[in-house]
Amino acid sequence: MWMVYGANGYTGRLIAQAAGRRGERPVLAGRSAEKLESLARELGLEHRVVDLDDQDRLCEALADVDAVVHCAGPFSVTSEPMVDACLATGSHYVDITGEIDVFERIFARDGEARRAGVTLLPGAGFDVVPTDGIAARLARELPDAVELELAFVVGGGMSPGTMKTTVEGMTTGGRARVDGELVTVPVGHRSRVVEFPSRPRRVGSVPWGDLSTAFRTTGIPTITTYTVVPEFAGTAQSLLAPVFRSAVAQDIAKRLIGLLPGPSERTRDGSRCEVWGQVRNAAGRQLSMTLTGPNAYRLTADAALRAVLKLIAGKATPGSHTPATAFGPDFVAELDDVTLSPIA
Repeated sequence: MWMVYGANGYTGRLIAQAAGRRGERPVLAGRSAEKLESLARELGLEHRVVDLDDQDRLCEALADVDAVVHCAGPFSVTSEPMVDACLATGSHYVDITGEIDVFERIFARDGEARRAGVTLLPGAGFDVVPTDGIAARLARELPDAVELELAFVVGGGMSPGTMKTTVEGMTTGGRARVDGELVTVPVGHRSRVVEFPSRPRRVGSVPWGDLSTAFRTTGIPTITTYTVVPEFAGTAQSLLAPVFRSAVAQDIAKRLIGLLPGPSERTRDGSRCEVWGQVRNAAGRQLSMTLTGPNAYRLTADAALRAVLKLIAGKATPGSHTPATAFGPDFVAELDDVTLSPIA
């Protein structure tokens, strides 16, 4: 038996629906009884109402659960109590975070997970399955790489959960991995033109989850992550950061965001994602590859579902993992509607 926690949220609902289409019957869980009951009736599934703040009740809810797909963000707040409960009950943990510090905290619990016989797999969605897969494949071809660059573009907009995480991230600025260390840098401190499959685009550096995950997957010491950002992004972040350091401002912004809908089915059907990666070794040899895939939320639902089923089937060893260390560099190629270019 497995569970979707946060099933009534935007991405949790997509994962539950995808599971139903594939004949899976997960338990739906979260803290909103009314919303869960409605979704459970719609999908004909069992549901359990439990708050993450009640650790005893959470462990009770997980007692007969083999694995959890945790979808209730922001994960900076919600991941620790769920990981604690999974380690206590022997349940495998999957989430869809893209938050660097969440990855770092979960990777630091590798020893606990091994002793408990539990796999901890954060980032089993668009954050960061496609980029992690590309990083792993490039590192396999150039094992002495010293620098990795990853870039992505997505269409279709963001869910309320992603927007809430973005608001939190506005207080911290940019990040990069330099000589093995995570360092703080301005948003957009580096820019370049990337040859995406659709067309070349200018991208700027952003604090993406691969600064943690790709380093764990590949060991490459210097990593920069990019996407399309406005030229004024760095200035805007520096101006807004003091405002959003206020708990009151954070709360107001998140409440307003919670009233917004996520991308519609039509939008998801009509939008796609693209990813590019490049590695370089000390001698200057470079290799690159690209990926095209469906809308980021469709990819997330597919990847998270496949990941939890693999964990239940015993396809990964206990410990803290990235998607590629759990299932290998070719996991990304298994996903629906994903095309990878040859390494060049």
